[in-house]
Amino acid sequence: MYRQGDVLMVPVAAEALPAHVGAADREPRDTRGRLVLALGEVTGHAHAVVGPGELVREPGPFGPFLLHLPQGGRVVHEEHATITLPRGWFRVIRQREYVPGSVRIVAD
Repeated sequence: MYRQGDVLMVPVAAEALPAHVGAADREPRDTRGRLVLALGEVTGHAHAVVGPGELVREPGPFGPFLLHLPQGGRVVHEEHATITLPRGWFRVIRQREYVPGSVRIVAD
Protein backbone atom coordinates (compact mmCIF):
# COMPACT_ATOMS: atom_id res chain seq x y z
CA MET A 1 0.00 0.00 0.00
CA TYR A 2 1.05 3.54 -0.69
CA ARG A 3 -0.32 6.71 0.91
CA GLN A 4 0.11 10.35 0.04
CA GLY A 5 -1.88 12.57 2.37
CA ASP A 6 -5.55 11.60 2.21
CA VAL A 7 -5.11 9.32 -0.84
CA LEU A 8 -4.43 5.59 -0.45
CA MET A 9 -3.24 3.43 -3.39
CA VAL A 10 -3.68 -0.32 -2.92
CA PRO A 11 -2.19 -2.78 -5.45
CA VAL A 12 -4.81 -4.93 -7.20
CA ALA A 13 -4.09 -8.15 -9.10
CA ALA A 14 -5.22 -7.90 -12.75
CA GLU A 15 -7.40 -11.00 -12.37
CA ALA A 16 -9.25 -9.34 -9.47
CA LEU A 17 -10.35 -6.33 -11.54
CA PRO A 18 -14.10 -5.81 -11.92
CA ALA A 19 -15.58 -6.90 -15.26
CA HIS A 20 -17.02 -3.41 -15.92
CA VAL A 21 -13.62 -1.76 -16.53
CA GLY A 22 -14.19 -0.20 -19.94
CA ALA A 23 -13.23 2.74 -22.13
CA ALA A 24 -16.36 4.72 -21.18
CA ASP A 25 -15.21 4.93 -17.58
CA ARG A 26 -11.79 6.48 -18.32
CA GLU A 27 -11.01 9.78 -16.64
CA PRO A 28 -9.43 12.46 -18.84
CA ARG A 29 -6.09 14.09 -18.07
CA ASP A 30 -6.09 17.67 -16.81
CA THR A 31 -4.78 20.61 -18.83
CA ARG A 32 -1.26 19.87 -17.55
CA GLY A 33 -1.42 16.26 -18.82
CA ARG A 34 -1.76 14.68 -15.36
CA LEU A 35 -4.14 11.99 -14.10
CA VAL A 36 -5.70 13.71 -11.08
CA LEU A 37 -6.44 11.31 -8.21
CA ALA A 38 -7.74 14.03 -5.86
CA LEU A 39 -8.06 17.79 -6.22
CA GLY A 40 -7.80 19.96 -3.12
CA GLU A 41 -11.07 21.84 -2.68
CA VAL A 42 -9.45 24.47 -0.48
CA THR A 43 -5.88 24.77 -1.84
CA GLY A 44 -6.35 23.74 -5.47
CA HIS A 45 -3.37 21.40 -5.09
CA ALA A 46 -3.68 17.96 -6.68
CA HIS A 47 -2.56 14.42 -5.97
CA ALA A 48 -1.73 13.48 -9.55
CA VAL A 49 0.11 10.88 -11.62
CA VAL A 50 2.58 11.99 -14.25
CA GLY A 51 3.60 9.64 -17.03
CA PRO A 52 1.80 6.91 -18.96
CA GLY A 53 -1.26 5.30 -17.45
CA GLU A 54 -5.01 5.43 -17.21
CA LEU A 55 -7.52 6.22 -14.50
CA VAL A 56 -10.87 4.40 -14.43
CA ARG A 57 -13.79 5.53 -12.28
CA GLU A 58 -15.59 2.79 -10.36
CA PRO A 59 -19.28 3.12 -9.48
CA GLY A 60 -20.04 4.21 -5.95
CA PRO A 61 -20.93 7.25 -3.85
CA PHE A 62 -17.28 8.18 -3.20
CA GLY A 63 -16.05 7.62 -6.76
CA PRO A 64 -13.18 5.21 -6.13
CA PHE A 65 -10.75 4.85 -8.99
CA LEU A 66 -8.67 2.12 -10.56
CA LEU A 67 -5.24 3.33 -11.69
CA HIS A 68 -3.31 1.39 -14.32
CA LEU A 69 0.41 2.11 -14.65
CA PRO A 70 1.87 -0.09 -17.40
CA GLN A 71 5.39 1.25 -16.79
CA GLY A 72 5.10 2.44 -13.23
CA GLY A 73 4.66 6.09 -12.36
CA ARG A 74 5.05 8.94 -9.90
CA VAL A 75 2.37 10.48 -7.70
CA VAL A 76 3.09 14.17 -7.14
CA HIS A 77 1.59 16.87 -4.92
CA GLU A 78 2.65 20.41 -4.13
CA GLU A 79 2.92 19.75 -0.36
CA HIS A 80 3.94 16.06 -0.18
CA ALA A 81 6.98 14.06 -1.22
CA THR A 82 6.70 12.32 -4.58
CA ILE A 83 5.82 8.62 -4.42
CA THR A 84 7.11 6.17 -7.02
CA LEU A 85 4.70 3.34 -7.84
CA PRO A 86 5.65 0.09 -9.59
CA ARG A 87 3.83 -0.99 -12.73
CA GLY A 88 0.43 -2.58 -12.26
CA TRP A 89 -3.12 -1.78 -11.14
CA PHE A 90 -4.06 0.14 -7.99
CA ARG A 91 -7.34 0.97 -6.29
CA VAL A 92 -7.29 4.65 -5.31
CA ILE A 93 -9.22 5.35 -2.12
CA ARG A 94 -9.90 8.80 -0.69
CA GLN A 95 -9.92 9.17 3.08
CA ARG A 96 -13.38 9.72 4.51
CA GLU A 97 -14.59 11.26 7.75
CA TYR A 98 -17.76 11.03 9.76
CA VAL A 99 -19.75 14.15 10.47
CA PRO A 100 -23.04 13.92 12.37
CA GLY A 101 -25.57 12.42 10.00
CA SER A 102 -23.24 11.56 7.12
CA VAL A 103 -19.88 10.42 5.83
CA ARG A 104 -17.87 12.64 3.49
CA ILE A 105 -14.53 12.70 1.70
CA VAL A 106 -11.88 14.62 3.63
CA ALA A 107 -11.47 18.16 2.23
CA ASP A 108 -7.91 19.23 1.41
